[in-house]
Amino acid sequence: MLQNELIEKLEAQCAPYFTSINQMVEINQKKVLNAFREEQIGDHHFSSTDGYGYDDQGRDGLEALYARVFGGDDALVRPQIVSGTHAIATALYAMLRPGDGLLYITGAPYDTLDQVIGKNTSNTGSLKDYGVRYNEVLLKDDQTIDYEGIKNAINEHTKVVGIQRSKGYENRPSFTIDAIEQMIQFVKEIDENIIVFVDNCYGEFVEDREPLEVGADIMAGSLIKNPGGGLVRAGGYIVGKEDLVELAANRLTAPGLGKDAGATLNMLQEMYQGFFLAPHVVGEALKGAIFTARLMDYVGVETAPTYTDKRTDIIQAMTFHHEEAMIKFCEAIQANSPINSYVAPYPSEMPGYEEKVIMAAGTFIQGASIELSVDGPIKPPYTAFLQGGLTYAHVKIAIIQTVEKLIQDGLLDPLTFPEL
Repeated sequence: MLQNELIEKLEAQCAPYFTSINQMVEINQKKVLNAFREEQIGDHHFSSTDGYGYDDQGRDGLEALYARVFGGDDALVRPQIVSGTHAIATALYAMLRPGDGLLYITGAPYDTLDQVIGKNTSNTGSLKDYGVRYNEVLLKDDQTIDYEGIKNAINEHTKVVGIQRSKGYENRPSFTIDAIEQMIQFVKEIDENIIVFVDNCYGEFVEDREPLEVGADIMAGSLIKNPGGGLVRAGGYIVGKEDLVELAANRLTAPGLGKDAGATLNMLQEMYQGFFLAPHVVGEALKGAIFTARLMDYVGVETAPTYTDKRTDIIQAMTFHHEEAMIKFCEAIQANSPINSYVAPYPSEMPGYEEKVIMAAGTFIQGASIELSVDGPIKPPYTAFLQGGLTYAHVKIAIIQTVEKLIQDGLLDPLTFPEL
């Protein structure tokens, strides 16, 4: 239904941006390769432990690798961290004490952190239950950082400032490393002792620098997103200053155990190999996102970022302004997935979210958003968030067939498509 000539023209328009991504992949691949060499990683590092996990040389080598690549003093990289939310929560609980203040300066964080913070609940063990004060500075009307608001919100209780790099389920720009650097400098000029924490989910290896390299004190993320390279079955990471990582390790295990315990359960080889592949896989996902943005823009769907915009994460937002079109889009992505292509996703209640959420994820690893997936809350303006793609070819095939399905169902009108 979409002619090959049209697809070739759209791809040709994307080509200069693909070239930039290839250059970024090479920069980050070299960084990772050099780290493997400098840490002298060998096949003996693939030998795992069970039980308590004491004296796990492979685990220690992996954490040294993450610290070196991401610019931290130390790292905690564990399969026992069950998600990005768990990694973030572990870091926040580790750093904050009763009476301390946590201030998010990029607007409200992910919905899944609401119960961690204690926004709408009590007696669940939230930060609020432990006497931690929380505040957030909303973005300005033009979706930029409200620096005056930050200055007014920081007070004698503020111990940790949180920055969320990716947009999450908000249709706002994700924040580039340059923008994060500016935020960090602003906060540190007010009080250099404030700890700056960055939620780095979806952002690893998209740019040639990471938040720690521009002044962040600590950051966290998930291994079933970018840094796992599509191979790692579970886990998360926390990287940063040595004392902060030690606090996080004591929170994850127990005071006195810290980083010394934690079995790796025959997962080390995939964790090493996934990290090595991560720059390439992220590049494939980015090229897929750019092509998706160009094709969806062509058929009249609002996209953010556009295919020409600078990117700092792997998320592609598409606003349909209609519930049926959003749901049908997700159904079609599921139908073009390698796993569970025969099932249809539907909106349902999800832990941590107020509205029903639809999630299409025909992935080899459950919930792995470095693999091609799309999801979003069912609420106006009906924005779906597509991320991942282990290969560009898969994303291209899936998005073309998805658009053709929407045309077939009468949800997109070919008569409105522009001439190229």
